[in-house]
Amino acid sequence: MNKELILSTIIAAGIALGGFFPGYYYYQAQTNNRTVTVKGLAEMDVKADLAVWKIKFKTTGNDLAALQQKMNSDLKNIFSYLTKRGFSATEVTAGRMNTNDLMANQYRDARAADSRYILDQTVTVRSTNVDSVENALREIGSLVAQGVIFDYQDYSSPVSYLFTGLNQVKPQMLELATKNAYASALEFAKSSQSKVGKIKTANQGVFSIQPREQIDGQMESAQIDKTIRVVSTIVYYLE
Repeated sequence: MNKELILSTIIAAGIALGGFFPGYYYYQAQTNNRTVTVKGLAEMDVKADLAVWKIKFKTTGNDLAALQQKMNSDLKNIFSYLTKRGFSATEVTAGRMNTNDLMANQYRDARAADSRYILDQTVTVRSTNVDSVENALREIGSLVAQGVIFDYQDYSSPVSYLFTGLNQVKPQMLELATKNAYASALEFAKSSQSKVGKIKTANQGVFSIQPREQIDGQMESAQIDKTIRVVSTIVYYLE
């Protein structure tokens, strides 16, 4: 074989290899870019484990000393009511008594003299026994019968029912969300004649606590029964 033939063969092989490797790596890159993005939903029903009850009461009139006595009597009746329903002293706290003198307001109404003073106070119940709080709230009419006037100026619930165990259920819910996402990826791979490979990226999503019963105008904190929800987004390689 002459030198010219050998040189030609080497050059031809180099050209062939030069075309092969870029093409090979391009193919590998395209293969690695084959992915599917899926979402996995996980939901869990839970019950509130903490209740915070704000009991605001008030009285009005012109005799400040008499009003203070009335407030002290109402406070005593409220504490007695809560004690009879099993709430301990550590679960019940009384806030300060507030006094509003309507005559001290330069923009007062002309009828302010009829009830010059407004006194109000708030008792806070903080308890993990949410059922006892709910029952006590239902039966609070007995305090009204004793002359206690409650002050709730809006339609929101005076009790906030909270779930504090989110960190304990997160691992279980993320596992379920991942399983559901993988099941969706398998269905996609099946329809595209592919196989599901390793995870490329994963986003656990945001946990949300929602009321179990969707009632118009009612906040999540007003319901004892709740639903925790998370949607995880996972990107899988396809093989």
